[in-house]
Amino acid sequence: MSETTANAAGQKQTHGFQAEVKQLLQLMIHSLYSNKEIFLRELVSNASDAADKLRFLALSDSSLYGDDGELRVRISLDEQARTLTISDNGIGMDEADVIAHLGTIAKSGTKEFFSQLSGDQSKDSKLIGQFGVGFYSAFIVAEKVTVRTRKAGLPADSAVEWESAGEGDYTISKINKASRGTEIVLHLRDGEDEFLSRWKVESIVTKYSDHISIPVEMWQEGTPEREEDGEKIPATEGHWQAVNKATALWTRDKSEITDDEYKEFYKHISHDWSEPLSWSHNKVEGNNNYTSLLYVPKKAPFDMWNREAKHGLKLYVQRVFIMDDAEQFMPSYLRFIKGVLDSSDLPLNVSREILQDTKVSQSLRKGCSSRALKMLEKLAKDSEQYQLFWNEFGQVLKEGPAEDFANKEQIAALLRFASTHNDSSVQNVALADYVSRMKEGQDEIYFLVADSHEAAKHSPHLEVFRKKGLEVLLLSDRIDEWLMQHLPEFDGKKFRSVAKGGLDLSKLDDEQTKEEQKKTEEAFASVLERFKKALGEQVKDVKVSHRLTDSPACVVTDEFDMSTQMIKLMESVGQKVPDVKPIFELNPEHQLVKHIADEQDESRFQQWAEVLFEQALLAERGSLKNPASFVTRLNSLLLSLAK
Repeated sequence: MSETTANAAGQKQTHGFQAEVKQLLQLMIHSLYSNKEIFLRELVSNASDAADKLRFLALSDSSLYGDDGELRVRISLDEQARTLTISDNGIGMDEADVIAHLGTIAKSGTKEFFSQLSGDQSKDSKLIGQFGVGFYSAFIVAEKVTVRTRKAGLPADSAVEWESAGEGDYTISKINKASRGTEIVLHLRDGEDEFLSRWKVESIVTKYSDHISIPVEMWQEGTPEREEDGEKIPATEGHWQAVNKATALWTRDKSEITDDEYKEFYKHISHDWSEPLSWSHNKVEGNNNYTSLLYVPKKAPFDMWNREAKHGLKLYVQRVFIMDDAEQFMPSYLRFIKGVLDSSDLPLNVSREILQDTKVSQSLRKGCSSRALKMLEKLAKDSEQYQLFWNEFGQVLKEGPAEDFANKEQIAALLRFASTHNDSSVQNVALADYVSRMKEGQDEIYFLVADSHEAAKHSPHLEVFRKKGLEVLLLSDRIDEWLMQHLPEFDGKKFRSVAKGGLDLSKLDDEQTKEEQKKTEEAFASVLERFKKALGEQVKDVKVSHRLTDSPACVVTDEFDMSTQMIKLMESVGQKVPDVKPIFELNPEHQLVKHIADEQDESRFQQWAEVLFEQALLAERGSLKNPASFVTRLNSLLLSLAK
């Protein structure tokens, strides 16, 4: 067993893979095979993370280094045995760690991830890339994988050997291992001889792992003494030679870093398959000294809406890795941002608890948030690229106005909506574009929130706006009603819901139109009183509508009452809501309303009033408290008309 031998007490134990692991292995071997060299990137990245974790723990316990303080990753090739070995002297694992990390997929939302797999290899390969393949990528090229590992601080006989052919199970046994860290031996499949070539492996490391901050070394054979041009060249001994730059990428000057290097670094820190949409690399000196390298992903992670999923930046202090997913430096509405933050002002022993309250962390959060928003502003100048971003992360960004009051206007400028300006459900209208198209005399931004785009598009509330050529934003995402509660205005223009009472478009009408509306209201006053009496406590008021042209009636909520959509939102999460009575608006020019107004039989008038009111409720809310009663009334009226 190379440098390790089985412990006398170390009987092999056979374990079955977690069901999801078996499924992932089969999908991965077939779906990712076209880009199989990424296995080396993933394994070197894991080895680098293990070194980072040891460096962090050694801050409080330097004995963990033992007599081996130079952290590195080594890659060995054995053509005869057909093995490729990646070893590190990082933190290592004990038996419990091995079972947890190599026998299960240690990510939240695993079930949700697998529910999205379609069986289409091209689609699934992208999704698998989003999920992050990590250690299991070894099976793309290996028919068997052997892992030998010893946790830092534990004795040699506590080491563990894990072995599997990537099928149904794996074995674990106790072994002796002289040094701490992890050694992964890949027994290559037939036809994978290219990964036994030093030139090939070195080129892959240079391509994918040049930015790893510790040396990635390969063995350089020595040379015998020789003579060239009459001059004796002394013999050299074999030695381990770094094949990467071994400099943290974010510490280098921007002018020295290529786009490809930025993209590969993103894949390293995010374990994402896709390239990023955009990135921003900045070094700040002043009251706070820090470097940030932030990325906007191209695809949303499958667990973005999982409350248990961790989000945040990788935190380094003076180039020493401190923690993954440091959420303190990026607000929740920007949780999709990936990247690295390296501070010179935080203590090396900083904890998550300390980060919550320090002025330094608050200042860094403010700086990173500002940088992320500027990055999105720059991205927004390319409408096609920004649409890709919006389709993935738009609903998350809509959380911003409620969460980040200081940047509310800046966030609002980044929001996109569907509107009556075009016939598409695509959310591509910026508020600045809306304002630029506002009619003369219009001083409010009109919007409508509905259950779906189709419901909003066909709402009777839009009739007068279409007649007057006024644009209305059509909002149908679950979060939209909540968003508008925290977005009172933009560019000095107040937002106005077209489904609320108090809507006044008279400032856009001429004097003749205003006079005609006044006469209509006076002439229709007695009919309004009849409807108020018929509907009683069901309504807050009955009014003449100036928003309807084709529909007979509609319901609206009072300006200061809870809207229909907010009531639905509250009820969906189990919250009790007050009983909000609607305002019933009638279109006096509609033939049905005129017919009902002429009805002399008060009993039939009562039935007509109820049906018309419930029709309006159904159009606005999508449901009725007592649909059976509505159907009975409607059938009764239809029968009477048929006689």
